[in-house]
Amino acid sequence: MSALRAVAVALGVAAVLVTATLYASDYAWAAAKEALRSTPAEHDREALAALDPAVRGYVDAVAARDLDALVTVFDPHATVDDTGRLFRGRAAIEDWARDEVVGGSVVVLHTTPAGAGPTVLLRFDPAGLMAPFRARYAFDVEHDVITRITLRYA
Repeated sequence: MSALRAVAVALGVAAVLVTATLYASDYAWAAAKEALRSTPAEHDREALAALDPAVRGYVDAVAARDLDALVTVFDPHATVDDTGRLFRGRAAIEDWARDEVVGGSVVVLHTTPAGAGPTVLLRFDPAGLMAPFRARYAFDVEHDVITRITLRYA
């Protein structure tokens, strides 16, 4: 095999591996889908108005970049399931929020009421170099505090 052909084969294999790695990443897949669709830059007013007060507190705390306010909307024993990564208790949730949530922004797109709490479709734009993406946040609320959030890419 000629050197030129060997380089072409190596580049082709590298391109396949990079593509497979990117598509294996949930975040990369969600970001790619988000880049292909138009998402409003402002909250859907009806969806925002329909939020449970604890969930609205979460959205408002993210908007205000207020870590303390964000943590207080959670039950002391709450759980955050962020695409399979679990954070239990306010201390762990505070670390997660400081590292991954506060500094970003959310746009509420749709709210679906449910028994334990709403499922909210939103657009999250994290701080830093990551691209915005859509996610579904399923909230469980008891006694005016969030007891669980399950986050999944939409």
